[in-house]
Amino acid sequence: MRAHLARVDAVIVQAVIAGALSFSHLHDLAEAAGQGGWKAWAYPVSVDLLLVAAWRRMREQQRAGRPAGGPRLWFLVALAASLGANVATAGLLDLDHVPAWLRVVVAGWPAVAFFGGTLLAHGPRTSEEPAASATPETEPAPTSAPVAVELPRRDELPAPAPASVAYEPPTDLVTAAPAPVPAVVLPPVLVDRVQVLAAEHLAATGEPADPDAVRARLGLPPAMTPSVAAHL
Repeated sequence: MRAHLARVDAVIVQAVIAGALSFSHLHDLAEAAGQGGWKAWAYPVSVDLLLVAAWRRMREQQRAGRPAGGPRLWFLVALAASLGANVATAGLLDLDHVPAWLRVVVAGWPAVAFFGGTLLAHGPRTSEEPAASATPETEPAPTSAPVAVELPRRDELPAPAPASVAYEPPTDLVTAAPAPVPAVVLPPVLVDRVQVLAAEHLAATGEPADPDAVRARLGLPPAMTPSVAAHL
């Protein structure tokens, strides 16, 4: 455990030292190319962020099994900018008299970094694990081999059974009459109304009222006629 922590600490210290030196070299080169003040400090941040973003996106593409040419290109661009600044500030370039082409490269770097970062951030995302199929594949059921069936010969078939005599129902059966439908009990209010209408009809015509006519005046269904007749 201690050996593992020691290795991790050494890697972290080495990364901090290398990052600080590269950061300082980029700052010095940007300042020598005419980018003073806070702009000289922003250049190292831009280069390192593009380098890290391109590396992470390249690893994602490789884990997903997809081509990583685009992220690899931007990783090389950021690496060339960082490595070029480190080499240029090692005494190979006079920082007091920076050539015009280097000033153009430093001035145009923000647009290049913005374009590369946009492509890396808004490119199609791929998951590291392949998506499971929505419908599992089912293996076809094994088909059994055809079985040969031996049919009997005609002389071995049993004799056909004699035709059955058609059934004739007896004609002396009496058709049963349908059972009468029991009358529905009317509530007391309708009973009083039926009797009032029957009395009015008797007083006006001198004849008993027709149950169907009384039922129609009350607005009852035809099935209620026996119930109305029971109270007339």
